Amino acid sequence: MKSDAVRKGMQQAPHRSLFNALGMTEEEMKRPLVGIVSSYNEIVPGHMNLDKITEAVRIGVAEAGGTPVVFPAIAVCDGIAMGHIGMKYSLVTRDLIADSTECMAIAHQFDALVMIPNCDKNVPGLLMAAARVNVPTVFVSGGPMLAGHVRGRKRSLSSMFEAVGSYAAGKMTEDDVREYENNVCPTCGSCSGMYTANSMNCLTEVLGMGLQGNGTIPAVYSARIRLAKMAGMQVMECLKKNIRPRDIMTKEAFMNALTMDMALGCSTNSMLHLPAIAHEAGFDFEAELANELSEKTPNLCHLAPAGAHYMEDLNEAGGIYAVMKEIASLGLLNLDCMTVTGKTVGENIANAVNRDPEVIRPVSNPYSATGGIAVLKGNIAPDTAVVKRSAVLPEMMVHEGPARVFDCEEDAIEAIKGGAIHEGDVVVIRYEGPKGGPGMREMLNPTSAIAGMGLDSTVALITDGRFSGASRGAAIGHVSPEAAVGGPIAFIEEGDIISINIPEYRLEVKVSDEEMEKRKAAWKPKEPKVASGYLSRYAKMVTSANKGARLELL
Repeated sequence: MKSDAVRKGMQQAPHRSLFNALGMTEEEMKRPLVGIVSSYNEIVPGHMNLDKITEAVRIGVAEAGGTPVVFPAIAVCDGIAMGHIGMKYSLVTRDLIADSTECMAIAHQFDALVMIPNCDKNVPGLLMAAARVNVPTVFVSGGPMLAGHVRGRKRSLSSMFEAVGSYAAGKMTEDDVREYENNVCPTCGSCSGMYTANSMNCLTEVLGMGLQGNGTIPAVYSARIRLAKMAGMQVMECLKKNIRPRDIMTKEAFMNALTMDMALGCSTNSMLHLPAIAHEAGFDFEAELANELSEKTPNLCHLAPAGAHYMEDLNEAGGIYAVMKEIASLGLLNLDCMTVTGKTVGENIANAVNRDPEVIRPVSNPYSATGGIAVLKGNIAPDTAVVKRSAVLPEMMVHEGPARVFDCEEDAIEAIKGGAIHEGDVVVIRYEGPKGGPGMREMLNPTSAIAGMGLDSTVALITDGRFSGASRGAAIGHVSPEAAVGGPIAFIEEGDIISINIPEYRLEVKVSDEEMEKRKAAWKPKEPKVASGYLSRYAKMVTSANKGARLELL
């Protein structure tokens, strides 16, 4: 066993004395050492229940003959961090999580790991770590929140942000907003729509790193506790069979994940995280691959913010396996990929049943013939830009309008809420990319303000930053190259006409090449917004969004 390096032989007598100090018995020292990476904290609603999940995993590991040892991982609540300097510290934690977990796992020579994430950067960070460490590993998340109810209708966090926009537009009273405030987030768990956290937990299930139900069983259900116990037991089976993350997270598995991303209508953040995880697993892919898969993958689910369904509805309809079975009927999934169950994808989904053809549309009646995400290119985004087209209204799939240019999120929000943005405009927010932000902030506040003010059918937004999975509308992010490195988005001027054509994957400014070259020659880089601390180091090492905003060595 890997842990023999710290527990067996005379040379390891000092090590054993420290295990004695932990209260570990001689019998426990003979068993496989299983690290349980718990993301429990008391500031993230999606993590406040992870102490119970962790204890259930401990029980499962011990029942199956392992010695469970818990150590922590950090997590940021994107909702609480939204709209202020705190959001600069969200995406950047993905790499801190991966790095610190790698350090802990290798320093202490764990034989296997159970990862317990739940929210946005926590899931991909631990997947990255799993690929690096490559010991038998099983994921079990904390589960999604139940939907809230306001005046007889299901609601979620995105409804809350949009309510603030409606208040700014005079469409809601302060009491109306307070009613939403007190009812949209009724339980612990990751926010209840197909936002980033739930997208990544569902895709973990698709990749084969989590058990059935990992992405959809609500946080407050007892089934979630049972799942956690099963995860603890299953990691011991993976250890016996020597099934490791890199045996599971193969090129074919990532193609399955990208395909299901299209079918589910996941958050655009998945287009940052999947490339970064794949890179750690030894496989790189171009973002444009998403369009190739999207062209042949129907979009079968419209969960909030794209539609009126929520994670609890997807769970009751049959969960991720039921969606996979629909897509597999078109021959679009590799069914031979290995999973943590010890079975192949095909074996796992063989008995899945679609119990609600409205929540999970059959392939004969999809929401759209193409997938939920599109990658755009053009003279604004020579590399790529990304949009969640399943959350775009039909009338905004093709749009032209004058640019309203802002060099930070705060200025854009002030203009939107101040009534300075009008029908037909294209809001441009730049210098918010991985380097320019730094940290590539989410733009849920401006997109929600646009939607809340009733402008989402006439106003588009493009940015070198990114969007929350809760954003909806013609919200185009990840523009690469970003403004901070002299990408063309830096050269757009107020009033330039911007052309968006999502069906044709085009994003352009109607300015001649010659004029753009003149503007480029006159452009000067801005001073870094942050000159010290972790964000400063991050800005120096981070790659472009089209490469997953991953870190590279200096």
